Amino acid sequence: MKAAAFSSFGPPEVLQILEVDTPQAGPGEVRVRVKAAGVQPVDCAVRKGWSPSGATVRFPQIPGNEFTGVIDQIGNGVTGFSVGSKVLGFQVLGCYAEYVVVSADQVVSKPQDMPWEKACAMSASGQTAHTALQELGVSQGDTVLIHAAAGGVGTVAVQLAKEWGATVIGTASEQNNNYLRSLGAIPVSYGDGLVERVRALAPDGIDAAFDAAGGDALHASVELVRDKSRIGTIVAYDLADQLGVRWIRSNRSSSRLAELIDLYSQGKLDIHIRQTFPLNQAAEAHREIETGHGRGKVVLMVK
Repeated sequence: MKAAAFSSFGPPEVLQILEVDTPQAGPGEVRVRVKAAGVQPVDCAVRKGWSPSGATVRFPQIPGNEFTGVIDQIGNGVTGFSVGSKVLGFQVLGCYAEYVVVSADQVVSKPQDMPWEKACAMSASGQTAHTALQELGVSQGDTVLIHAAAGGVGTVAVQLAKEWGATVIGTASEQNNNYLRSLGAIPVSYGDGLVERVRALAPDGIDAAFDAAGGDALHASVELVRDKSRIGTIVAYDLADQLGVRWIRSNRSSSRLAELIDLYSQGKLDIHIRQTFPLNQAAEAHREIETGHGRGKVVLMVK
């Protein structure tokens, strides 16, 4: 099969299209013919040399941790799915490929009317946002600050926090402020004076902060939120330790993913697709992610 992979750490151009062995489904597993794969900042970090928790990077390494497609092989003991089932799911690595093999408990059925590009973008970004807000105890009546609110994870976090009854203030580049308003968030621009601007918008204070930007955004959160246990980051783990706030790792499961899909089907959650690329332009997709301040998700269309 064809896959976008890298054989050394480095800049986006280390990603190349390679021919690799097609995986086979074992007991309890399904093989999915991939239609689309989501691209995330964490994929860029892996390409540069970072190893996800519980995973070992081996060359040639195929990145990618969310996908959608059609099951074409079923392992022994799998129930609830059949060859031809349209699914979306997750795996730590290996999704920038024509086929991926995963445990059957890592996929859920794709709604018929959900486009492939949105289906692949729901799993990792959606579950990361859901995990973070749950760990931070976001609920009815809270005022929540979400950094990088226009990005792939931030877009979902804003919608979930609103659905759970919170008031949301979202940081973003100025060009994305109207987009945040369309999601129901109160936008605030990055830059000097951020703490003062947020305090002016929330005179009664900020109850929780979710950071997908790092750096100054996380420092601002510490100034704005009294209870550090209600501040979490998914990007700045070293700074999280230094500041005494939460380093949040996505806790993914088929039940969590199914809840997100149900919200999508009810019209309460959507995914904005920033740009799609063919598999052989995975390097260009990484360059787009690394520009920063983007809106929504970047996706690789595989088939």
